[in-house]
Amino acid sequence: MKILALDSSGIVASVAVVEDQNLLAEYTVNYKKTHSQTLLPMLDEISKMTELDLESLDAVAVAAGPGSFTGLRIGSATAKGLGLALKKPLVSIPTLEGLAYNLYDTKGLICPLMDARRNQVYTGVYRFADHRLQTVEEQRAADILEILECINQLGEPVTFLGDGVPVFRDAIGRTVKVPFSFAPAHLNKQRAAAVAALACVYMEEGRTETAAEHRPDYLRMSQAERERAERERLKKEGTSL
Repeated sequence: MKILALDSSGIVASVAVVEDQNLLAEYTVNYKKTHSQTLLPMLDEISKMTELDLESLDAVAVAAGPGSFTGLRIGSATAKGLGLALKKPLVSIPTLEGLAYNLYDTKGLICPLMDARRNQVYTGVYRFADHRLQTVEEQRAADILEILECINQLGEPVTFLGDGVPVFRDAIGRTVKVPFSFAPAHLNKQRAAAVAALACVYMEEGRTETAAEHRPDYLRMSQAERERAERERLKKEGTSL
């Protein structure tokens, strides 16, 4: 089984190829460039370095959200284009599950935090049992204090990771009452290799979709959509007065 995986859901752009549980290549960049500048050149470089015949792929996996609206659109559009052109299935991996999979078989709870601005995070809570990722709290957009109080109520040691950690490190230190730690630098951001590894599990379970069916999971409206909705609400209120 050979899977190409893409993750452009956050500040990191990452591309990986996994074949039969063996990581053939991974290219990850977290440096001042847009995903539109990096993702396709990274894919091209990996294809050249591994002499990858795209026709040999069994599936294309993509981090499907939540995350950056622009990043998700770029990743999904790339995955859909490849799926349509190659006639290959897609495997949609929830972004927070992909992040949690970085910490395979870690003891205790795993809590990814992606900065969603305005004191909010995209988050969820996971654990490993019998070498399988289990969802304790479904991924969602939440106020940072809401998820930290949830962690306290669960009452178990927890490992935090994601780009929200440096943003909310002080809040974590003040609020969390259970033992906690932070994932190290090589595991604390999105990695396409984790997306690919989890996609292998999804495929075994038959959890695939066609390229035409694929849609990113934004979880909430974009800022532009929220601002438009607010303008419309104010306009209606003004009309009713």
